Amino acid sequence: MTGGLVVVGASLAGLRAVEAARSAGFDGPITLIGAEEHLPYDRPPLSKAYLDVAEPPGVSFREEHHLRAELEVELRLGAPADQLDPAQRIVRVDGRTLPYDALVIATGAAARRLPGADGVAGVHTLRTLDDAIAVRAALDSGARTVVVGCGFIGSEVASGARKRGLPVTIVEAAPTPLVRAIGAEMGEAIAGLHHRAGTDLRCGVAVERIESERGHVRRVHLTDGTAIDADLVVAGIGADPATSWLRDSGLRIDNGIVCDATLSATRGVHAAGDVTRWHNPLFDEVMRIEHWTAAAEQGAAAARNALAPEAAKPYSTVPYFWSDWYEHRIQFVGTPGADEVRIVSGAADGDRFVALYRRGDRLTGVLTLNGQAVIMKYRGLLTRRASWADALDFAAARAKKPAGHR
Repeated sequence: MTGGLVVVGASLAGLRAVEAARSAGFDGPITLIGAEEHLPYDRPPLSKAYLDVAEPPGVSFREEHHLRAELEVELRLGAPADQLDPAQRIVRVDGRTLPYDALVIATGAAARRLPGADGVAGVHTLRTLDDAIAVRAALDSGARTVVVGCGFIGSEVASGARKRGLPVTIVEAAPTPLVRAIGAEMGEAIAGLHHRAGTDLRCGVAVERIESERGHVRRVHLTDGTAIDADLVVAGIGADPATSWLRDSGLRIDNGIVCDATLSATRGVHAAGDVTRWHNPLFDEVMRIEHWTAAAEQGAAAARNALAPEAAKPYSTVPYFWSDWYEHRIQFVGTPGADEVRIVSGAADGDRFVALYRRGDRLTGVLTLNGQAVIMKYRGLLTRRASWADALDFAAARAKKPAGHR
């Protein structure tokens, strides 16, 4: 190799690609390109522990010395890649061209912004470390908070605000939250956590406009004619894969970079993390997953396959994510599309339950509330393609065990 391995995206997936390359024995040049000036950092704490009342935790994965001296990585931070030519195997960054022999794209996704709110102080997304710093500062000052979107990020922000005793309202356009993530029935159940915590959750209504005063947000006007006073507005309305810089690359872009089962987009180019839409052999589905675990696994797999394409292996996984609300942990494994959802332990209106998702005669998903002791056991069942009958037998066997041994 002459241009070596280039990784675009100083993300979790990008970092794991670098580490996997070195672990696999690759001793050629590695370049890591990042749009932000920060070293690769952990995103989940940004909407969780980083907003807590305690001192914010460190979120960087590795020190700069480790990346430069031990992994021998050339860091190019603070400027995004803006063009790719796969035929010439060239990436352009900040007006300069960078050749590669193998490329891993791990540019992640960009948070959607509220229409009409650009330039209004106090209106934020929560995707980057700089976003988290700004949101935390507003909460520290006692901001009256409005969260737009009752997804996991927005709900974690609301949880952080309520932990400080601050008034918070969540505005959700859909009649039921989290339908795409966990289905309508369980979305309603999980929404109960907001009501019990004293959060004002308003579903089936959207933001009409943001009112500002002297350039700072003052009020959020809704489509039902009501208005909410606010010092802080956080948009949690989803994210789009960061692919705009690839528009002239010839890669197939369709809700992410379309890849095969080995995470290959085209010869010499692999992708990993939130930006990747690939065929998951375990479920025989094309998926794009915005989850920490998948990003870490895909980064390593993409690098190994990029450096040894003749020995490339398909990447399959059982999707997994977690979210922390009001001292409760929500965890989900699998996929939410289902013919039936059945609670096999606990109750939908309680503080602990296990819900199984069936499609056909197969177990396809599991949602738990405060089910840390069991969730990975169910992930194992999904990995083994367990039948619905096997899953129900497993749940029944656990129910017979003493509480301390479940």
